[in-house]
Amino acid sequence: MFVRSEDRDGVRVITIDNPPVNALSFALCGELLPLVESAGRDASVKAVVFTGANGIFSGGADVNDFNSEPAPDTRTIRDVIAAIDRSEKIFAAAIEGNALGGGLELALACDYRVARANARLGFPEIQLGLLPGAGGTQRLPRAMDVQSALQMMLKATRLAAAEALEKGVLDRVVEDDAVGAAVSIVRDGAKRRLSERKAILPKGVDRLALPFVVSQAHKMVPPEESGGFAAHKLIDAVEAAVTLPFKYGLAREFRLFDELVRSKPSIALRHVFFAERELNKIPGLSEARPADIARAGVVGGGTMGTGIAICFADAGIPVTVVEPIDEQVERAKQTIFGMYAHQVQRGRLTQEEAWKRGQSIAFTADYNDIADCDLVVEAVFESMDVKKEVFTKLDGIVKASGVLCSNTSTLDIDAIASATKRAERVCGTHFFAPANIMKLLEIVRGTATSMQTLATAFAVGRRMRKISVLSGNAFGFIGNRMLLDYAREAVFLAEEGVAPYRVDAAMKRFGFPMGPFAMFDLSGIDVAWHIAKARPDFGSGRTKILDRLYEMKRFGQKNGVGYYRYDRSVGSGREPIRDESVEALFAEEARRAGVAQRSGVTDEEIVQRCVYALVNAGALLLEDGIALRPGDEDIVYVYGYGFPPHHGGPMWYADEVGVENVYAAILRFKEEFGPHWQPARLLEEIAEAHGKFASSRHGDGSEQSRTTEVNVAHA
Repeated sequence: MFVRSEDRDGVRVITIDNPPVNALSFALCGELLPLVESAGRDASVKAVVFTGANGIFSGGADVNDFNSEPAPDTRTIRDVIAAIDRSEKIFAAAIEGNALGGGLELALACDYRVARANARLGFPEIQLGLLPGAGGTQRLPRAMDVQSALQMMLKATRLAAAEALEKGVLDRVVEDDAVGAAVSIVRDGAKRRLSERKAILPKGVDRLALPFVVSQAHKMVPPEESGGFAAHKLIDAVEAAVTLPFKYGLAREFRLFDELVRSKPSIALRHVFFAERELNKIPGLSEARPADIARAGVVGGGTMGTGIAICFADAGIPVTVVEPIDEQVERAKQTIFGMYAHQVQRGRLTQEEAWKRGQSIAFTADYNDIADCDLVVEAVFESMDVKKEVFTKLDGIVKASGVLCSNTSTLDIDAIASATKRAERVCGTHFFAPANIMKLLEIVRGTATSMQTLATAFAVGRRMRKISVLSGNAFGFIGNRMLLDYAREAVFLAEEGVAPYRVDAAMKRFGFPMGPFAMFDLSGIDVAWHIAKARPDFGSGRTKILDRLYEMKRFGQKNGVGYYRYDRSVGSGREPIRDESVEALFAEEARRAGVAQRSGVTDEEIVQRCVYALVNAGALLLEDGIALRPGDEDIVYVYGYGFPPHHGGPMWYADEVGVENVYAAILRFKEEFGPHWQPARLLEEIAEAHGKFASSRHGDGSEQSRTTEVNVAHA
C-alpha cells in the first residue's frame, strides 16, 4: 500500500506513503486515483486534504517510470489531477518538506495550499531534460506571475515557504501541523475557487509584450542542439499557458513532455542521474564503519589548500591549515573572508553563519598543531619527493588513528603511502579546482587502503556535499588519465595546422563550456609542463610546443598569456583572445618535427578525435579495473571536466552513436595517425558484439533498473 486515508468530520485526509521521498510512481497513482474518485462520490465527504508521510509531501515522479512505455491501463498523476478537476469537492494540500515536480503539480491542482515553514517547492524536471508534464507549466503561471514562473522552472529554483507565500503559490504558512490547518480551512465553509481549479487567467502578463518576453527567453538559453532542447520546449509550454485556453495549453504541455521523455538529451541526463546514485555501490563499503571526523587538517595554504579548508568549514568540521609562509596565509585569509562576504551579500549565508564558518578555519606554521586531527589532507606542490616528505612528517605527528589523504592529481598513492607506517589509512582525495565550488571528488584506493579508510573518505565527501567517485591507483586516476589522450589529440590537431581557437570552437559547439586550449590556460601551462617532465606522455605532442611556451613564460590566465591572450581591462579578463603568434609557433615547431600540415579538417573530425580518445582511454581503465563502471567515468567527466550532460558522458555518448562506429573511426585514425590510436580490447569486444558499455560486463545497466526518485537537484 502506497496510500492511506482517514476521515476527520467530513474531511478525507489522504496520505502518500512511498519512502524515501513519496514518489508519485505509476503504482502509487493506481492506488491514489480510486481514492480521489471515491471521495467525489461519497456524500459524507465535504473536502479532501492531501499530505505526505515522514515529513515529505512528495519528491515527484519515479524516474524509472520514464524508461519504458507505460501499459495502456497505467494510471499517472495526470489521471489523478484530472479526477480532481472533475470533482465537486474542495481539495487542499498540506505540505511538509519537499513538494517537487509532480508533487507540486498535485498541490497546484488543489483549491488551497498550506505549508509548514520548512517546506520547499520547485520543478527540477529541466535538470533531467524534461518539463513539468502534469499541468505545472499551465498552473504555475496562474499562481504567480508568468515571468517568475518561467524562470523558476528554467532554473529549477526551489522556493522556501515564506517566498512561495509572498508570490501567491501558498495560501498559508504554519509552524506545525499543516494537516490540521488545511482541514480547518476546508471545514470552515471555504468555497471552491474556480479561478484556481479551472485556471482561468495567467497572472502578470501583457499579451502585447508576450512575444518579446518569449523571444528573450529563447535567447537566454542554449541552442536546442547544445543542451537547450528542454528549455526551449518549456518556454513554448508557458507561452501556450498565456495564448491558449487552459485545456488546449494542457494538451500542448502533454505533447511537449511526451516528446522530451523520448528524446536523446533527456535519456542521457537520466543516465547521469542514475549513474550518480550508483557511485557508492562498492563491494564491502556498506559493511565498513567510517571513522568519526571531529577535526581536520590541511597541509598547504595555497589556492587548493584554502579551497579544501573552506569545504571542511562548510561541512561543519573545524580545520587547521599548516602554512609556514606569512604572505600565503594572508592571501588565504583574504580569500576566505572575500568568499564568505560574497555569500552574505548574495543572501546565501547569514552574517552569523559566515563568521562561524570563517572562525572554524585556523592557520599555523607548526605541524604539531594538527597532531590530534582525525583526518588530514595534503595539498602541497605536485612533486613525489615533496609529498613523501610531508607524509613522513605527518606519520610521525598525527595520531595513529588519523586518516592521511593526498590531494595529488596524478601521482602514485602507493608510493606516497610508502613514506608512512600506516598505508591502510592512506588514500587519495583529488579535489577539483576551485575545491569549494567544484562538486567532484575522486577518492583513490591504494593497494593497502582499508575499507574503513574508504568509507571515511566517502562520508567526508557526503558531508561536503561532493559527488565522490572511487578510482584505482593509476597515473592521473580516472579523470586526468583520460584527459591525457584528450589533450594529446587537441595538441596533435594544432600541430597539424588546426588553430587552437578552431579546436576550442568545435568542442564548445559540441557542448563543453570551454575548449581544451582554454582549459589548459585556466589550469596553467606551467603546471602541465611540470607534469610532463614527470610523465612525458601527459598531453604532450610531437613537437616542443609546451617547452617553448614555458620558456616564454606563457603560463595562461594567471599571467595573461598562454595559448591565448587575456586582456585584464576587458570584462573579467578571462575571455580568451586569439593569438596568431601561437599559431605561428605551432607551425614553426611542426616544421622542425616534420609534422605534415593538413587542410580541410572538419569540426566533425575535431570532435571525434577528442571525444573518441576519451572513450578509448575510458575503456582501458575499465579493463584495468581502475574504474568500476562506465557510469563512474561519465560522472567524472560531466562534473569534473564539463562534458556536456545532454550527451551523458563519454561512455554513454559512445553507446549513443554506436560503439561499433566509434571502433571503426578509431581504426581509421590508427591507420592515418599512428599506433597511439590502438583500440582498447574492451572497445573491440563490445563493438564486435554490437553491444553497449552500459550493458557490458563492466556495467550491467543496474543504474537503469533501480527504483530511484527525482527528489534531489541534479546538475
